[in-house]
Amino acid sequence: MDQTPLYLQIKRFILQKIQSGEWPVGYRIPTEFELTDAFNVSRMTVNKAIRDLVAEGQLARRPRVGTFVCASEDKAESPLLDIRNIAAEVLQRGQHYSNKVIKQVALEADETVAIKLGVMLGSAVYYSEIVHYADDKPIQLELRWVNASYAPGYLEQDFTLLTPNQYLSENCPLSAIEHTVEAIVPDIHVRNSLRLSANEPCLLLNRRTWSGERLVSSALLYHPGTKYKLSSKVCV
Repeated sequence: MDQTPLYLQIKRFILQKIQSGEWPVGYRIPTEFELTDAFNVSRMTVNKAIRDLVAEGQLARRPRVGTFVCASEDKAESPLLDIRNIAAEVLQRGQHYSNKVIKQVALEADETVAIKLGVMLGSAVYYSEIVHYADDKPIQLELRWVNASYAPGYLEQDFTLLTPNQYLSENCPLSAIEHTVEAIVPDIHVRNSLRLSANEPCLLLNRRTWSGERLVSSALLYHPGTKYKLSSKVCV
């Protein structure tokens, strides 16, 4: 029996129709009432699926007319002013999440790493390098340095089963974030990891996180510029 939440099943159904071309750009999809009857679910469940797809740029609502398939930018989106588990983000979009752990080792902090984490030269540091995938397409290369004193169990984790973000959030509750975003020309390692073409742009998010007064983690998060965007919302 499929244990996937009902609203995600409906999202996948709609996305399959769009991606197969059966529902092309400009097509008016069935009404919420029609989908409610078809899936034998509440209208609230259908509404949740459609609202998510509108937010993701797959659908557009036209008051008193209907909901239509719109041209997709084919870009995943993450909130810039928040930290979310990338695995949960991918699954929420109705895609399959997977990753590949390239490295997971203990290091002694050199000058660059010591500055990143605010520790003394030679301090114990853990390092992980992971490529994250959505539907088997790479969407993020994550390079992360962690203060070993604050996350002693880091190297023991199986990051194919949970992400570093999830582990650190559960063991070192987030209190502050510092990050910068820039467009870069990626080096060959980043290009190969993300399967980028020679002239394809790359977004780099440089992020440091604190738990209380402790600087726990510093990460470089690389994304394909043509397939990813970062967003922010500020309430005033």
